[in-house]
Amino acid sequence: MELVERRLEACLASAKPATRVLAADQPLQPGSALTAAGALALFESQLESRALDVAARELKKTGRSFYTISSTGHENNALVGRLVRASDPAFLHYRSGALMIERQKQLDGSTPVFDTLLSLCASAEDPASGGRHKVWGSRAAWVPPQTSTIASHLPKAVGAAFALGRRRRLGLPLELPADSIVLCSFGDASANHATALAGFNAARYSAKRGNPTPILFLCEDNGIGISVATPTGWIAESFGNLPGLTYVRAEGDLCALHAAVQRAVQHCRSHHAPVFLHLETVRLWGHAGSDVETTYRSLEEIEAIEARDPLLANAKLLIESGAASGADLLALLREVRARVAAAAEEAAGRRKLETRAEVLAPLAPYDAERTRAGSPPWPSAAARRESYGGELPEERQSATKRTLAQHLNAAFHEALLTRPELLLFGEDVGRKGGVYGLTAGLQKRFGVARVFDTLLDETTILGLAQGSAQLGLLPVPEIQYLAYVHNALDQLRGEACSLSFFSNGQFANPMVVRIAGLAYQKGFGGHFHNDNSIGALRDIPGLCLCVPARGDDAVRLWRGALNLAAVNRRVVVFLEPIALYHERDLYADKDDGWLFDFPGEGQQLLPGELGTYGPADAPLALVTYGNGLRLSLRAARRLAEQGGPAVRVIDLRWLAPLPLEALRRELPGRRGVLVVDECRASAGGPADALLADWAEQGLPGRFASLRAADCYVPLGAATDLVLVTEAQILDSLRALA
Repeated sequence: MELVERRLEACLASAKPATRVLAADQPLQPGSALTAAGALALFESQLESRALDVAARELKKTGRSFYTISSTGHENNALVGRLVRASDPAFLHYRSGALMIERQKQLDGSTPVFDTLLSLCASAEDPASGGRHKVWGSRAAWVPPQTSTIASHLPKAVGAAFALGRRRRLGLPLELPADSIVLCSFGDASANHATALAGFNAARYSAKRGNPTPILFLCEDNGIGISVATPTGWIAESFGNLPGLTYVRAEGDLCALHAAVQRAVQHCRSHHAPVFLHLETVRLWGHAGSDVETTYRSLEEIEAIEARDPLLANAKLLIESGAASGADLLALLREVRARVAAAAEEAAGRRKLETRAEVLAPLAPYDAERTRAGSPPWPSAAARRESYGGELPEERQSATKRTLAQHLNAAFHEALLTRPELLLFGEDVGRKGGVYGLTAGLQKRFGVARVFDTLLDETTILGLAQGSAQLGLLPVPEIQYLAYVHNALDQLRGEACSLSFFSNGQFANPMVVRIAGLAYQKGFGGHFHNDNSIGALRDIPGLCLCVPARGDDAVRLWRGALNLAAVNRRVVVFLEPIALYHERDLYADKDDGWLFDFPGEGQQLLPGELGTYGPADAPLALVTYGNGLRLSLRAARRLAEQGGPAVRVIDLRWLAPLPLEALRRELPGRRGVLVVDECRASAGGPADALLADWAEQGLPGRFASLRAADCYVPLGAATDLVLVTEAQILDSLRALA
């Protein structure tokens, strides 16, 4: 670091003056759109970025900062920060420091240097994350904070670009200019990641389908990923000739780079189409402060890279063109260094997060009263009747139209009718109407702009949801089977659910993710269509997870889930038990005991609201969810018929957050409590957390659990050997009794 710093200073100190002096408004080179004044201001931002990287490492020595991945060598990305508007949504990777400084300077009163230092020092006053992480972020500059290091932010950036055009198509107001674009930066190594490739593919696919998708992919190519070199020419060969993706190479001196960036931005803005801007950079000072670069690069290689320092090249160009003298730039360098060093000392002393509650505050906001009042007004009866084709769902008398599947179809219809910002999408949800018919007729009624099919990629589906949500839409993406969400889980865990936390509540991507899942499909489909593992979802901080078991509850939970998303800006997973979609009976064939009436206006279920069956004073309680509810009700009936004690069956409904307080009110006085958890024994179902809570609370009585085997779900009758069965529930209740 010191060698690079001294070399720059020596270059400026020994520079010979130019034979001419440029006026401030003169082009830096003949024909260039970059003026002398513009280039000098750009150079100051680059010096500030470099000084911030120095400050980060100096503060780290004394334990006062916590992040040393630098932007050194990438400073020419400041050109992108200059030429892309501050109102163009930007999703940035961790070496975009100079870009961020230039971007924020478009806004009066901004303090990008001090803001960055507060973030480096994890200060509670950091305006981006409130001290939760070092991130590039600004509400005013439209930069949603994210901590992606493997390009997992690309799919949501594509989703935002898609949403720009989709809002215009739907006639929904947008606070951004009509010709806005989305900027997304990443490194050459990250461009190889499956998530990044999904982003490029989704943008090209969207454009091929005729959707305006104005995204500017900025690849900052420094030729290495930590210690692994990118093969020479790899990025150009991989992305230079892809249909539907305009490739622009940015290399050469500052004026040539300015022209290339300007061309890329203008093409993206005027054509509303994806552009790949390939910016040549270098990486100085290793991957981070802890990276010993000499373990994988020779001294000669390091020196050759240091000779390509963009600040050296830009300083020489400024001096030789007559835009500034060496003495001017040396004075500026020293002034910037002193200013940043002083600001670093100030930032290091600012307040840190002090309590657990303060850290958690933006993670999972919830206002029950506002949520309950958050339902949009119902249209008139005449408007509803016309929309439903003449027969309202609550008036239907045919039993076949009151299954869980039909209730949900009517509920989706209601949501699309009352929420114009809602989009429903996924594989097969459009013309086909869903694999199980749940979205049948919705595209025909509400149009392909609101109910549409996507390509077959869960990462893209969830990325589209995030980007759309950040642009003010209310997305309802469908993941066709629970097993498939694992292909894209980081889009929920690392991206969607972390956004509010890492932005201190300034940004959010509210959505309701529909997932068809769980087991009991009578042997059909094997483990890909009978996945009974929800631990990966329950593990995600801030995620809400609900599981309906019967049709009327499904509608109420659906309304509650939408209000949670719309009012509290939460990410909600609505997990639909496939085996119950078309179930009609409860205790005996053709008893129609699992058919229910459509709930009236305003009825909804929110976290903490249990479903209860059986006497309130029953000596035994059975806590369950999903398929377990129907099985448990049958087992409780059989126990009573055999002369056993009464059972209070409790449906959790919400698996995250678990309704612990409500259960504590229900369980005291019971002789025994059985948890029926249809998920695998050690796969993170709710049983562990429930039993632990009751033990820690000192609740009296006996507790037991019944869970599925730790096994994939097989085909055919063998499913009964690994899943929880009605007979097992009955035996467990007898044991408790």
